Amino acid sequence: MLPIESFSIYIMFCVLVPLAGAFTLLFLFVFEKRIDLLEKQKREIALERELQTALYNQLNQEIQPHFFFNTLNSILALARLDRKVELIRSIETLSKLLKFKYRTINNFISIEDELTYVKYYLEIQQTRFRDRLHYEIQVDSHANKAIIIPFLIQTLVENAFKHAFEKHIGEALLEININKIESMIHVSVWNNSLERYEGSHRDGGVGLANIERRLELLFPNNETSVRLTDQGNGTAVIAIFPHVIMSEKLEGERLQ
Repeated sequence: MLPIESFSIYIMFCVLVPLAGAFTLLFLFVFEKRIDLLEKQKREIALERELQTALYNQLNQEIQPHFFFNTLNSILALARLDRKVELIRSIETLSKLLKFKYRTINNFISIEDELTYVKYYLEIQQTRFRDRLHYEIQVDSHANKAIIIPFLIQTLVENAFKHAFEKHIGEALLEININKIESMIHVSVWNNSLERYEGSHRDGGVGLANIERRLELLFPNNETSVRLTDQGNGTAVIAIFPHVIMSEKLEGERLQ
């Protein structure tokens, strides 16, 4: 016959073991649900990232035909004027530009590389406009290696030609200024026309709205802005976005 102490222990064991088993099953159930939720969130984040990348690429592709169309129009103008030597030089420059453009498949490039691209375009326009065109590029040494969306400066420069220099006779002045101010990059493209052309960018076509959206996608957790303003007897477009070094961005994407 069991002593009372042993019997009590036996009763407690019979009661506690099922309870312990029930709590263990409940814990495993909650843990499994938590794992499922985390997996679902992970899939949703990955899908959202893929959708954002697809949208970014789509916006980027919208800009490129616009750029090539304008560049070919510039070369066509030389052909119509029978300026054969300049035409050949412009085609050679366009070839360099295309080679440079397809050298990278990244969704972002350094400001230094973007400016190389812009200089090719300006070389073509210099051939076309001759002594009428004067441009200046000033870059903060701290900004050269920072990342930028492709065609940002290019698009702003194109707009100056399309909406100002091609519509009005006289001297065509263009200034590109890029500065690092605190933790932000400020890109300013100024021309000596007071022609306001917001409408060409706000009607669903390519332009400032495209740049704004791509900056938002490239820097989703930071504030960015693009604005058009009268400045110094002319018109300037200023784009502001975070200062991020190319190597830091590539490392961050590798770790994601």
